[in-house]
Amino acid sequence: MPNDAAMPALPRFWTDVPRGRVLVFAPHPDDEVAGPGGVLALHRRADDPVRVVVTTDGTTGDPDRRFDPNTYAELRRGESRAGLREVGVDDVQFWGFPDGHVLSPTDLALGERLATSEVERWRPDIVYLPWEREGHADHHAVHVVVTKALDKMQWRGLALGYEIWNAMVPDVVVDVTPVMAQKRSAMLAHKSQIAYVTYDHSLAGLNAYRSLMHQRGKGYGEAFRLVRGSWPAGT
Repeated sequence: MPNDAAMPALPRFWTDVPRGRVLVFAPHPDDEVAGPGGVLALHRRADDPVRVVVTTDGTTGDPDRRFDPNTYAELRRGESRAGLREVGVDDVQFWGFPDGHVLSPTDLALGERLATSEVERWRPDIVYLPWEREGHADHHAVHVVVTKALDKMQWRGLALGYEIWNAMVPDVVVDVTPVMAQKRSAMLAHKSQIAYVTYDHSLAGLNAYRSLMHQRGKGYGEAFRLVRGSWPAGT
């Protein structure tokens, strides 16, 4: 049994990302940049191929009906594409599951099959997905579906969990200071969400906090948990 009173290990610190083909699973249109947007910019700066999969349609993101409900799902998809362009990504797929829907066993099985298909087609070296303790039902469902798919496939790459709703005790912090302006622009592209919550401010604050340990509080970092696989040699 783990000793909960033990001091957590010092997280690794990367000034860059490992090379390889990248696949990102995002629960809603905006999570792909709100969580790992900085590392995606770093991957694209290094010409790593990146594909993003957005699993839900994001239609619960307008509780006050400020936007036309008939075109809202397409609005969210357009914002996702625009935000990803800010970090250099132009390959995004949309599954279109209902946002905020309680997933049945049939839904989960379908999601697992879809995740398996995405991994088989894209052949990623690195997968980014929500970490296991994200405090949102859709985020948690994506974590469960993707990890089940990876395990069933006996996938041998590196899977890293990112944070948005719940701050983690990280295994690694990546310096995203050089690309933080791109990440901010990417978050601001989601105007329908900024209309409700200034999450660009909140998540930039989380990224600033992540610079505390390794960067003396100067700069920005994105934190990740090791979900599957092992650390690349030399990191």
